Amino acid sequence: MSSKILIVDDAFFNRKILASIITKAGFEAVLACNGGEALLGARMAQPDLVLLDVMMPGKDGYEVCAALKADAELADIPVIFLSSLDEPADKIKGLAAGAADYITKPFDGGEVLARVQSQLRLRQLTRALQDLNRDLLEKQRLLDDDLSAAAGIQGALIPRADLKLPGLELSWLFVPSSAVGGDIFNAQQLDAEHIALYILDVNGHGVTAAMVAVLASQSLSPAMGLVVHPGAAGPCAASPAKVMRGLESEYPYERFERYFTMSYLVLHVPTGRLTYSTAAHPFPILGCRDGTLRTLEEGGSIVGLGLGEYEEGEARLQPGDRIFLYTDGIVEYGASVGEPFGDQLFHDVLRSSRDLPLSMVREKLRDALATFGAGLPFEDDISFLACEYHGPTD
Repeated sequence: MSSKILIVDDAFFNRKILASIITKAGFEAVLACNGGEALLGARMAQPDLVLLDVMMPGKDGYEVCAALKADAELADIPVIFLSSLDEPADKIKGLAAGAADYITKPFDGGEVLARVQSQLRLRQLTRALQDLNRDLLEKQRLLDDDLSAAAGIQGALIPRADLKLPGLELSWLFVPSSAVGGDIFNAQQLDAEHIALYILDVNGHGVTAAMVAVLASQSLSPAMGLVVHPGAAGPCAASPAKVMRGLESEYPYERFERYFTMSYLVLHVPTGRLTYSTAAHPFPILGCRDGTLRTLEEGGSIVGLGLGEYEEGEARLQPGDRIFLYTDGIVEYGASVGEPFGDQLFHDVLRSSRDLPLSMVREKLRDALATFGAGLPFEDDISFLACEYHGPTD
C-alpha cells in the first residue's frame, strides 16, 4: 500500500504541482485548501505525512500543526512546512510548533520528494521501534510474572512461622533480592530422634536457579528416600555425607547447567550429637554457651561438579548451644560498591546477642545490615537460620 500524503496550500497552482510530484513518485495525494479542511482531511484520511503551507487565511500553518500535535490520533504524523518565509526565526518557529522539516518556496520538486521520502522512512523506523518496544514490554511483563511466581514458590519452601521441632528453638531471616535467586533452607524431623537442618544456594539468579532450588528441596524431603532410608527398626536418618553424595549424583551440572553450595546437618536430639557436611558453602557456626563461636568446616566441594568425596564432621551440643546457617548474601552485602558486610561484623552480631532470644538475634542482624547498607538494595538473597538446642525431650 502506497503512503498517503496530505497537501495543504491555499494556492490552487501549488496544490496541483505538489500533487503531481507526489503521485508520480507512487504516493497517494489528499488535498486541502485551508486549515479547517486540513484538520478534517487528517482525521478522515489518516495520512502518513502532511505538507503544510504556513501562510493561509483563517488558521495558519502554525495553528494547524499545533492542533495536529494536540490530537493523540494524529500527533505522530510528520509535518513538513512550506513557506516563502526563509528567515531562521521563521524556521525555528515552525520546528518549535512540532514540524519535522521545512521547505522554502519556491520549492524544487527533487527537494520536496527527497524530504518526503526521508520523513516517511523515519516514520517507518519509528513505528517499527514502537512495535518492537511493545513486544519487549510484553515479554518483560511475562518474565516478571514468571519471576514473581518463582519467588512465591521459593518463599513457600522456607520454614513456616509456626514450625515446632522437639528439643529445638528456631528463628530465621529471609530477605529476597530484587532478582529471584536460589536460596533454600529448612529444618525438618527425619525420625523419632533425628532432625535435619540444611541451607543451599544455587549459583546464578532467575527462574532456573529458583527451580533447581525447589527441586533440591523436594529431594531433601523425608518422603523422597534420600535423607531417610529403611532400617530394621523403622526409618533411619541418612548421614550427611551420604546425602551429599546422593545430591551429587542426582544434580550433575550437565542436567541444569547449575551447581549449588550447601550445608547439611543432622542432630540426634536425645544426645545432642551433631553430624554435618558442607559443600563449599559458608561454614555453619556453632555458638557455644560461653559466647565462643566455632566454625564447622568438614565437607567437600560444590554439589554438581563431581570434584570429590564429602567428609563428615561431628560436634556435641549442650543445652543452650546455638547453630547458625547462612548464605553468602549476608557477608558479601555491599561488595559491589565497596567493603562488604563481612564475616567480622556478622560474628560481632552473633557474639553481642548471645544472651538474647533467637528472635532478637534475627532482628539485630536485620538492623545491622540496614545500618551498614544505608538503603543499598540487596543484590543476593539474605538467608539466615538460627537454632538453639534445648536438650532431650520426653
